[in-house]
Amino acid sequence: MVEQDGNFGKPLPAVDAIVIGRNEGGRLIDCLASLQAAGIRRLIYVDSGSSDGSPEAARAAGAEVVALDMTRPFTAARARNAGLALIRDGGALPDFVHFIDGDCQLQPGWLQAACDFLSQHPQAVVACGRRRERFPEASVYNRLCDLEWDTPVGEAAACGGDALMRTGPILASGGYRDDLIAGEEPELCLRLRRAGGQVWRLDHEMTLHDAAMTRFSQWWRRSRRAGHAFAEGAALHGSGPERHWVAETRRALAWGAILPLAILAVLFVSPSLALLMALAYPAQVLRLAARRGVSQALSWQVAVFTVLGKFAEAQGVLSFWKNRLLGRRGGLIEYK
Repeated sequence: MVEQDGNFGKPLPAVDAIVIGRNEGGRLIDCLASLQAAGIRRLIYVDSGSSDGSPEAARAAGAEVVALDMTRPFTAARARNAGLALIRDGGALPDFVHFIDGDCQLQPGWLQAACDFLSQHPQAVVACGRRRERFPEASVYNRLCDLEWDTPVGEAAACGGDALMRTGPILASGGYRDDLIAGEEPELCLRLRRAGGQVWRLDHEMTLHDAAMTRFSQWWRRSRRAGHAFAEGAALHGSGPERHWVAETRRALAWGAILPLAILAVLFVSPSLALLMALAYPAQVLRLAARRGVSQALSWQVAVFTVLGKFAEAQGVLSFWKNRLLGRRGGLIEYK
């Protein structure tokens, strides 16, 4: 009997995988090996200008390689679409496509569980599971990532970069929006749900991710990218019934821009009132830290960085609107 994805002799549907990455080194090799061990039918790696030999290493590992034209603006969405185009034009379509970032490793048993779920739930078009940070102890920023991905199990609004998707609906949707520099998965999931599909988060380990985030500047850029994604998502779909990322955009602006400006304005009139207004920040930290579910030390870290992150998010929101008013596209915001 041949073992596939931790299940002896249990056949998988046809599943192709699209891996995207740049200069991931050994992490990419681990990623490709985990997909092959899971029983992937076709392995596609889309490279975005690596200088560490990743394309050659991927070919040696048995993957088909697509090298993006880096004279055009790069986005992760564009890379995923390049992999989808190869699948669409490459003969018999798979039942499902698994998207995964090159710094992630598929967990044993996940692919079978996700395929079984989609096979048994025809309305479900996306299945994702628990993504974990590989080295949460390396930095507070890695720990924050690990907590961020611990979202509720059940029907969901969106997935992240790692997910199993039904091939027909994603091709019918046109795939990802090439021009989004962040937030491309929630935007795609919104369109899939509007077409009648469902997105599900399963109670199953899915991937290990290596954020490699050890510096404050990295965390800040990642938070700024989130703010940009909120603003662009709200501009695209905020008027719809889902109010896509409208609340997130407003919170970022309220805490990260409007309140600080109001405090500065009041400071020249009434310093005591300005100080009272500034106390809203420690009060918010206290309120968020009171939410249990993690250790006390970690709850304080989450609270402090959640509040601090609103300043970075507001910067991202404002940069999106500045570029929009000037009629230009913002550049990619990368944190590693």
